[in-house]
Amino acid sequence: MNNSKGYLVLEDGTYFEGTGIGNTGTVEGELVFNTSMTGYQEILTDPSYSGELINFTYPLIGNYGTNNTDWESKKVFTKGILVKELSENPSNHRMKYTLETFLKENGVTGLTGIDTRGVTRHLRYYGTLKAIISNDGTDLENLLKRVKEVKPLDGQNQVAEVSTKNPYILPGGERRIVVMDYGVKNNTLRRLQENGCTIIVLPATATYEEIIGYKPDGLMLSNGPGDPEGVSYTIPEIQKVLEQKIPVFGICMGHQLLAMALGAKTYKLKFGHRGGNHPVKDLLTGKVYITSQNHGYAVDKNTIPDNVEITHINLHDDTVEGIKHKELPFSSVQYHPESAPGPRDSSYFFEDFIKQVIEHER
Repeated sequence: MNNSKGYLVLEDGTYFEGTGIGNTGTVEGELVFNTSMTGYQEILTDPSYSGELINFTYPLIGNYGTNNTDWESKKVFTKGILVKELSENPSNHRMKYTLETFLKENGVTGLTGIDTRGVTRHLRYYGTLKAIISNDGTDLENLLKRVKEVKPLDGQNQVAEVSTKNPYILPGGERRIVVMDYGVKNNTLRRLQENGCTIIVLPATATYEEIIGYKPDGLMLSNGPGDPEGVSYTIPEIQKVLEQKIPVFGICMGHQLLAMALGAKTYKLKFGHRGGNHPVKDLLTGKVYITSQNHGYAVDKNTIPDNVEITHINLHDDTVEGIKHKELPFSSVQYHPESAPGPRDSSYFFEDFIKQVIEHER
């Protein structure tokens, strides 16, 4: 730790004091909270956190260090984190680096000693807020002025920051699945490979002609950061693919984009869903699953067209967590079935998607 005094400053003028960790600097973004008890390395490398600062609610972070395996993308996309206590003596047989070293090497500015419970209660009451994390000695008065100029994520195209610039192919089997990369996680690609799929990963800007040119057996719309309205340019391309009636499966941002392509609308949640403990009910079976989630927007149930069925709901707030077309092989979920990190309750979605692909081939 750099042991310097630092501040978390919120747009409403609220501030918290802490001690600097990680990179020395001042960073800005929308402040969100994550309730996961483990999986901080996967969370930090999840592209869906681009443009956001993360407040970890679990009081001790870093106790098992970091490693070279649990990366969910090629880099860390969040710029700042807040923790109650950073573990200075981590222990795990897989550990390669401490979290402090990981933060420094990946340019993540942070604070420890923060009242993370107080921050979370504030966000739950007032909603997601623009914020600044600073540990480089910038004075509080300056930060209170600067935070008012921070841009909200609404309408921003954060996907452009995380999507691949060029197509690439991952071998895995006879079935060809095109994945639209809005910020895809590594474990999603691994799960498809494990199910016998060769994967063609395309940029978020890929056109219908480019998608169909790879002759896919199915299309996956990946997770991603920010406001789905900022990626509205991809909707016409998705709609053209839907006209071909090939199986389509969406995850998180992909769920929102599929819903939009089918005629629904989205809206911003008060403080979003981020963590590995969200209960979701499958309306088709009555079963309840504990799910991993990371999103700040949701599909408006009142705008879902008659030919689309709501399949899953969130038991915390009754928001839409899954949909499927009543006649065609299109479906999606708002949460993360690839479970990295989080419970593996919903991993069956990958098998179900491949079954749809096989049935479509017949």
